[in-house]
Amino acid sequence: MTAGPGQKVERLAEALTGRTLDEPMTAELVAWLAGSPRFRVFAQAHVDKIRKKFRGAADPESSRDVRAELRTARLLLGDRRIDVAFEAYGSGKAGPDFTVAFRGARSFNIEVTRPHRVPDTTIGLALAVLAKLRQLPPSRPNAILFAIDAGTAAALDVDSAARALRSRADARDDEFFRDRGFDGARGFYERFLRLGAVIVSIESAEGDERAAMWANRSARIAIPDTAARACLQSLRADIESMARLDSAR
Repeated sequence: MTAGPGQKVERLAEALTGRTLDEPMTAELVAWLAGSPRFRVFAQAHVDKIRKKFRGAADPESSRDVRAELRTARLLLGDRRIDVAFEAYGSGKAGPDFTVAFRGARSFNIEVTRPHRVPDTTIGLALAVLAKLRQLPPSRPNAILFAIDAGTAAALDVDSAARALRSRADARDDEFFRDRGFDGARGFYERFLRLGAVIVSIESAEGDERAAMWANRSARIAIPDTAARACLQSLRADIESMARLDSAR
């Protein structure tokens, strides 16, 4: 007997996580895969990469990190105008998680991070941004996406964090940046100018998706405006509104 669509989705979810259907994360993946044909195609194309990530997740927090990446892909793929490439710079290499293309706009990278403890100070968030800058390649727009819970959303003031970093760089606090792997303030600026935007993607237990974006006005290459708006609407799970807005232009 040939397996039905439901069984195929369940087997795919088990193959992705390496866990049984009674595991909450596998059960959630079944729902995601069943509800989004585009996400299902994405998952099938990257079974080996995703399974390797789950196998390398040594604890529940690490598994949730993988979940945050997959949730981001699922939401973005909710808009048929958006295509998502996974680890285009090579699996296991220090490159962004996704490369996103929106119709005729220039493609851009998104590096997804899920803080295990959301920074509760400006400098804490600044350090979280700083830690991701080394993964941003040149010659293409880049964004860092923070995936967080709704209960901690108020803690993220990206504009203040960016100003704090620039203030230290303007003051030539080379030691601060060298301690964090940069070639002084100049090395920080070289990387900071690769950052086009920081996106905060917020998920609540009720499924209320929210997203906001801070744009780096000093970036060498900005995130294309039309692509940024489409991605934000996708991350808010509000594709219909974006499609209506787009068709009205």
